[in-house]
Amino acid sequence: MKPIIKTTSNESYQRLLNKISKRYIDGQTEAISSVNESIVKTNWDIGRYIVEYEQEGSRRAKYGTGILENLSKDLTLLHGKGFSRSSLNYMRRFYLYFPICETLSHILSWSHFCELVKIENELERSFYYQQNLLENWSVRELKRQKDTGLFLRLTASKDKDKVLSLAKKGQIIEKPEDLVKDVYVFEFLKIPEPYIIFESELETRLIDNLQNFLLELGKGFTFVGRQYRVIINNTVYRVDLVFYHRILKCFVLIDLKINEVKHGDIGQMNMYMGYFDKEENTEGDNPPIGIILSKDELLVEYATYGMNSKLFVSKYQLYLPNKEELKSLLNNQLTDLSYFNYKSKKTNIAKVKKSKKKS
Repeated sequence: MKPIIKTTSNESYQRLLNKISKRYIDGQTEAISSVNESIVKTNWDIGRYIVEYEQEGSRRAKYGTGILENLSKDLTLLHGKGFSRSSLNYMRRFYLYFPICETLSHILSWSHFCELVKIENELERSFYYQQNLLENWSVRELKRQKDTGLFLRLTASKDKDKVLSLAKKGQIIEKPEDLVKDVYVFEFLKIPEPYIIFESELETRLIDNLQNFLLELGKGFTFVGRQYRVIINNTVYRVDLVFYHRILKCFVLIDLKINEVKHGDIGQMNMYMGYFDKEENTEGDNPPIGIILSKDELLVEYATYGMNSKLFVSKYQLYLPNKEELKSLLNNQLTDLSYFNYKSKKTNIAKVKKSKKKS
């Protein structure tokens, strides 16, 4: 328990105290950032030394089959922990996957990069790197997004050019369609299988796990309320969940469905969106977005025909998706994954050669 600090009522002294306290905290943050930057750079250099050693002639390459194991033993004797075979392998991969040290972000820690180098596919790895920069994920959040196959879920329904753009830039939110996912994964609710759950219980569990729910929804969501009261013609309606999206500057209304979505559900959501547009929006707000979440996949093209284009029906699931099925779906959409890999590697090799010439 922190001690209670009694300070004088003198405003000048209080400003001095606050100024010193703020600088101290900033200094601690800077020190941590500096240490992290040093660790990342050191591990990148170690990876470079290993790769360059392996590439110098057939004799060393042959010996290099056991190089990591030998280095692990000798470096541990010299310096103690931190040089396991797997750690050295991460450093080696780190250099191979991120060959231009100057372009590395100082935001990400070594633990972030360890998670990233576990991803073999360059498209997928590039996406998680860029998305991490956009959303400032913790290591735990990065792991969860990988485990739930965020990249695969986002790309399964996109064409080749959009997949490449997503991998290079991350998920840029510019229009309503950008923030809606085909499938939302609520594995963090830890609902045992098989499950029987009511809509009210599902809603309660999502609110109780709001941090994870916001992470699954994506960047820019701010929670407004649950069972939001709407009065139309003296009749009280309630919207399950209401959020505000800071980037798109609009309300996002979410309706949870345990059973299959019916035409009436879509009509009701359209009514809610009309109400928010007229009664809740203030100057500068864009038209609201409606999302109906159902556990069953439905073709709703005809049900939504002629209705507001900002109304979406998506699926949710309570368990981790089958990544192999998602990968298969992605491969059907993007038949030439090697195109991006070849182009990226060619660019990286050229940059490395150019960098070495300058040095």
